[in-house]
Amino acid sequence: MQKVNLLLLILCATSYSATSLIDGLLPNGGFENGPKPSQLKGTVVTSKTAIPRWEISGYVEYIESGHKQGDMLLVVPEGAYAVRLGNEASIKQKVKVVKGTFYSVTFSAARTCAQEEKLNVSVSPNSETHDWGILPMQTMYSSNGWDSYCWSFQAEAPEIEISIHNPGVDEDPACGPLIDSVALKALYIPRRTNANLVKNGNFEEGPYVPPKTSWGVLIPPHVEDDHSPLPGWIIESLKAVKYVDSDHFAVPEGKHAVELLAGKESAIAQVVSTQPGKVYVLTFAVGDAKNSCEGSMAVEAYAGKASVTVPYTSMGKGGHVRAKLRFTATSAHTRLTFLSSYYNMQSDHSGSLCGPVIDDVRLVSVRSRKLA
Repeated sequence: MQKVNLLLLILCATSYSATSLIDGLLPNGGFENGPKPSQLKGTVVTSKTAIPRWEISGYVEYIESGHKQGDMLLVVPEGAYAVRLGNEASIKQKVKVVKGTFYSVTFSAARTCAQEEKLNVSVSPNSETHDWGILPMQTMYSSNGWDSYCWSFQAEAPEIEISIHNPGVDEDPACGPLIDSVALKALYIPRRTNANLVKNGNFEEGPYVPPKTSWGVLIPPHVEDDHSPLPGWIIESLKAVKYVDSDHFAVPEGKHAVELLAGKESAIAQVVSTQPGKVYVLTFAVGDAKNSCEGSMAVEAYAGKASVTVPYTSMGKGGHVRAKLRFTATSAHTRLTFLSSYYNMQSDHSGSLCGPVIDDVRLVSVRSRKLA
């Protein structure tokens, strides 16, 4: 019996050590297991290892849902607790992974009193210079006070350390974002086939979406395809795009799709191999996510110099149309780009940006395969 108790104590230890992980929340990724009362000064965490499974540095607060700061009620994204990162504060956790595999980090964040908050997400070891994600939080896309974000990387060692850092320099050191629900997912790069020259055209491979996350996951702007949380795709716009799931949104095909949130500032692209002189047909679905995004929408699709604009009138209740673009390739590589023509806002008076959903992107050569 003593041996069993000792084993349980070892398994439940909260020392800062690496943890093997399957897709999902990091150990204590929701911060529901918090510091001891003796490790808190008000809401400020006083020991770097006080939050089980995490190591902190700088001005970090442990915030309970409903906590008031002056006249402001702080919103905890999920569960009862979250952490707030003040100026230059960070949290980090070690995780055992598969070397060489691509991963995506997902977490929820809520802005507090600062207006131009941003977060720096990184992983170590990392041999690539300047390979980290600066995630801007000036624009909030959901109507509930927080958003979920993602960032991806390739593991260079069997044990890595994930860090989320607030590089802010606000006058009030406590003015920083709330962080909650930190998760990790392995990404697998889909291959092109004769039936579809587009990688991941149905967007089924993407970042981890927590089961209770009904607001989707933002994929930040200016993401290249080598480390994209949306494998195969480049986020080449000024604003984020949203990864949505069929459990909470209307999705034209399969389990996932992409919502273009910010007009022509929200775009995705992919470079595909083509043969000059060959004729290709690009097909895709355009619809709405059943998220109160109503009104006139349009998606512009480009394949090299060829283009088509697909109008869609949304009632905000789901639905989609199919579109087609036929073109002749002029080079060995053709860039496919999709963007939203207009800005749209949800009809719930929240002021939240929204837009058309794109899904089921397919590209075939009409000479090698007859279209149905």
